[in-house]
Formats: sequence, C-alpha cells, structure tokens
Amino acid sequence: MRNPFTLLPGAVLSVLFIGFSLNSDDNNGPVLLASAVTVYSQQPIGTTTASGAVASYTGAAAYDPTVLNAPAIPDPLPSMAFGIQLQSSSDAVSGLSIKQNGGFMGFSIEFSVINQVLGKNSSNLQVPFLNLMSNIRQRAGHVRIRVGGNTQETATLVDSLADGKILEKDEDNLTNPTDTPPLVFTPDVLYMLGNISALVNTKWYLGVPFNDTTNLRLGIVQVGEAVLGDNLLGLQVGNEPDLYADHGHRNGTYSPYDYFGEFGVLVEALAAAPDQYPVRNNLIAPSVATGDWTPEMVWNTGFIPSYTDSLGALAVEHYPDDNCFAVYGIGSARDPQTEFPNYLNHTSGQSIVAPYLNSSAIAQAAGKPFIMFETNTASCGGFPGISDSFGSALWALDYGLQMAYSNFSGAMLHVGGQNVYYNPFTPPPTNQSTYHQWTVGPVYYSALVIAEVFGSSNESQIIDMFPNDASIYTPAYAIYENGSPARVALFNYITDSSGNSDYTASISINGGTVPSSVKVKYLLAPSVSSKNDNVTWAGQTFGTTFASDGRLTGDLDLQTVTCDTTANTCPIKVPAPGFALVFLSDDALSTADSVSTMTATFSTTSVTKTVNTATIDASVLATSNGHSGKDRQLGSTSKGSASAAVGRAALLPRAMALAAAAANAVVVGRVFRW
Repeated sequence: MRNPFTLLPGAVLSVLFIGFSLNSDDNNGPVLLASAVTVYSQQPIGTTTASGAVASYTGAAAYDPTVLNAPAIPDPLPSMAFGIQLQSSSDAVSGLSIKQNGGFMGFSIEFSVINQVLGKNSSNLQVPFLNLMSNIRQRAGHVRIRVGGNTQETATLVDSLADGKILEKDEDNLTNPTDTPPLVFTPDVLYMLGNISALVNTKWYLGVPFNDTTNLRLGIVQVGEAVLGDNLLGLQVGNEPDLYADHGHRNGTYSPYDYFGEFGVLVEALAAAPDQYPVRNNLIAPSVATGDWTPEMVWNTGFIPSYTDSLGALAVEHYPDDNCFAVYGIGSARDPQTEFPNYLNHTSGQSIVAPYLNSSAIAQAAGKPFIMFETNTASCGGFPGISDSFGSALWALDYGLQMAYSNFSGAMLHVGGQNVYYNPFTPPPTNQSTYHQWTVGPVYYSALVIAEVFGSSNESQIIDMFPNDASIYTPAYAIYENGSPARVALFNYITDSSGNSDYTASISINGGTVPSSVKVKYLLAPSVSSKNDNVTWAGQTFGTTFASDGRLTGDLDLQTVTCDTTANTCPIKVPAPGFALVFLSDDALSTADSVSTMTATFSTTSVTKTVNTATIDASVLATSNGHSGKDRQLGSTSKGSASAAVGRAALLPRAMALAAAAANAVVVGRVFRW
C-alpha cells in the first residue's frame, strides 16, 4: 500500500471516511481511499530524529528548535553566599539613576510587519497582541512602541489600496543589503494605532520617510499627529543615517554635517506649514547605529543647540553582534555556540552601554531623554539558540536595567517577521492562524519583568550594586522609590542542575531595619539554553511555540521569605540559572500583586477565517473517536449569532472607535469589554 505521508509521534490522525478498493494498483495491493484526512500536531517532516534531536531544520527562523550547550560552570566559582547592603534613604546613595518608569522597555516593530502583528486594519486587531500589551500596561501604566525600522524610510502614505489593504510591499524593488521592500500604507494604519491606544494605553513613536529629502513625504506627520494626539510621543528623523552610504541610500561622502543639513530641511518644511504640523518639539534624532559614526560626531556639528526647540529626544540604535553573514553573506561568519557565553554575564550589558555614557550625560545636560530606539541580541535576525533561549531573557533584562542605571530613558526591543530568531512575540503564519496561536519569545519576559522592577509610580531610581566582589555571574541592582529602598533585582547566569551554584544573597539596610518578611518572584528555566516552553515568571508561562493567546497561564507563585530583624538580614536564594525580584514592602509589591486579578485581557484569538470557525483543544481531537475537527463546535459559529465573535476582534472603524473606546464603551457582541 502506498504511504502518502509520514505520521510522526505525537500526531493525531482523524479520518472522516475510509474504504478500500478491491482493485489492485500496480501490484501494490488494495488502495486506501479517504474522503477527508486531518492530521493534528503533525511536526514538519525532517525536523526531528527518533531521539528528538534537531535534524536539518529548514523552517522559519522564529520557530527554529536549535538548542545550544550551556557554558561550563565557572572555575573558580564565585561565592555562593554574600551580602548586599542598602541604604534606608536614597539621599545616602551616590550614583542613582534618573527617575524611571515601568514602560522603560518597549518594542520596536518593523513597519512592514504591522499588519501581521498589530491587526488587519483599524477594525480587526490582533487579540494576542492586545493581551501582551495589556500585561505590561497593567504593571507599568502604559506601553511604548516604535513603528519603523528600515522599511520606514521608503514608506509612502496613500489614500487607499486595493481590496481594502492598509499596507502593501513592493517586492520587485528591494533595497539595501537587507532586502528592504518599499511600502505604501493608508491612514487606516494610524487609526489602528489609535484604537490600540484606546484599549491598552499604548504610546507610539513613528518615523518620517527620509530616503529623499528633496521631496519630503510628510503625510505620516500630519495624519499621525491628528489621529494619535498625545499618544504620539515622537517622530524619528532618519533610521541609522550613519549606514546610509554603506546601504546605497546616499553617496559615499555622506557625513554628520550632511545629516545636520537634511534635518534642517525637514525642520523648515514643518515650520512652513504650522496648520498642518502644529507640534514643534517632537522630533527624535540622530538614531545612529554607531557604525561609521559615533553620536559625538553628530553632537560636534552643533546639532543639539541648533535644533533644541525641535527635538523631543535624542536616540541611538545598537545591536551587540550580527548574524548577517548567515543571512545575507555580509561580514564574517559567527558560530552561535561560540558566541553564546558572551551574552551570559554582566559585562555584556556594561560593554554595550559604555560607548553611550558620554552621550547620556550630554542628553541630561540638554534636558532631553536619551533612548535606545532599536536593539536586540544581534542584527540580521539574531542567532539560533541564543536569541530564543532563556539566556537571552536574562541578558535583555540585565542590559535593560544597565541602560536605566546609565540614564537612558527607554529602550525598544525590535520585532521582525517570521525570518528572525529574536522576536519578543510572533504571530503564526497567516495560512496557519486558524489552528496555531502566537509564539512568545524569552525576551518578552524581560520587558514584563522590567515593568515590575520599576512599577507605575514614575519615581523609581536604580543603582548597580556590584555585589559578590563584582562577580560578572551574580550581578544585582537596587531600586529606590520615593526615596526609600523598594525592590532588589538579583541575577544568576550560571547553569548548574546540581544546586551547588544556587547562591544566597543576604540583604540588609543601613540606617534602618529589614521587614519581618519580603515577597519574591522568580524568572526561571532549567538552563540558559532552555527554549520558551520552559520559562516561567512567578510560576506562570506563555507556553511553547504556537501556544499563546498573550495571557499568562498557570498559578501565580509569589514566595514569602522570612527575614531576621535582629540580624537585619533577609536571605534570598537565587537558583542557577535564574533571576529574583525582591519586594521589600507592601507598597513595592502592590502593583505587581494585583496584576493577576486586574489585568484587562481579551479572551479570544484573531484568526484568518472569521466565519464558521471554532476553537477546540487538541487533546479533545485526540480522543474524538474518529470524528473530524469540523464536526465539533463550541457554541454557534453562525454569522451574527451571540457567539460568532469568538475567533475575531472587531472595533468600530476609525474615529468612531477612538471615541467609543475612550469613553469606556462596551462594544456589544465583540470581545472588548471593560
């Protein structure tokens, strides 16, 4: 008998009709006839071997199963018991950061993928995305998102597109070494952003197309300011202009002085039409990648004093490494296993931030926020086994806190398409959205935890404690809020399943007394090389690949540690590997403690098919006694019925939606309820 496909272990086969033809077929015996065959949980053929090892994976990078080896245990091992002394008042602390807020770590979403990540249009939003943003909003008060990247430079606003599309790529005119397609988009993109803001208090950064400064396209400025209002934080002018010449976007002599002049052209154009562009101080620059230029080369042109009235913030972009050779044949080859240890120590974040300490001080002196506008593990999509590992979650968390300590005012983790390893979150391919959910990457946990580290008070200040003789494997930060010690962040980069590398940090308070007990949340996984299915934050998880609707699942594990008030110490154990966030008071815990019951989430999934579809657990299908999935329904799927909204997210269109959501209206029969 012919075997038309291979059924791998764990897959479930459901056949609607089976029969046999008595006629032989090329002497191969009876032929199996089937009118409908459905395979559930089938893995791509060739992905795994019988032992479970990865074998020549050829699928999308976002789902690459590559697992690297964790680095060896350090020899000599740092001390596994050490003290961390806090001060009872921030007045006694030298080197505290500026005041930070829980929205410090946001997301930079490549313009070309927003119709996959954010929604189909202003009336059909991606529910998992809303849930993911709601998680952070509940902890931080708001979420910051930049829409841009390489594709912003050629984006053009048009009145409409065929078939009601909001975005279209011109794949026939790819530009620069990273194959960036020119874009056209409609005003509905901006109404979509406005609807998201109304639901989950999202603040936006947009980019002005800057590929042709002789013919500026300022439609995104005019419509963006009109639609988004105060939810538009700023407009980026130029994305990595120091790479323009290398990417063929300017001539080879393009310099910081040329950028200075082109920025001035834009400022003059906006000033010439105040009725169309009423906001005068929301431009963000220079967003150099610190490739051919340093930020200082731009500052030395007199850029800040010349344009101070137009500047809302100063920004840079940076990736600590690149995987461009593997993707585009550019540069030199990198071995992920060799690179992995570079991300697993405190030195990594420090070394990334060090070149920007001077610029951070310059920004403070100028009264401007300083933002890392785009970053992640490595450019050109990151590395398999690194960018999607638990190690990357520890790295991004430490790196983010190091930026905050160094007086950055925010940082944006970049989000690309299916072809990158480093995404904080990834929607399923469009043709799989009826049966696959989203994939939440380890670095999303980093942003979620940072939201709890700083909270929503806007009064948090952070300092690097350099404990344990400044061991690079056991860094720690203290967070002061309203002048008092509030939280302590503890890292353990070592992987050791024996428990011998679990350390205990004894927290004490100089000039005060520790509380009788403290609360602790842990970010954990068995190894730094673990994938997303093994990552938990306070006992909860977003699950494995294709398994998340953007909501944490599992029981909240908030641990209580008894302190010794006589000795003035609180002993906090940190597993290897792991991260612990210690809450020193009820006030410090209040926001984080309430999120499990207060987070506004959206209880369905946005899918491609919105009519005659139903959601059903795969475990039910596995015991469905031979019936196919289409015979099983949960409630009605008839268009217009009470439960027909399951599986789609819909809002009132455009300005009507903004007004309705802003007024906390219930959109009857839909999934958005407040």
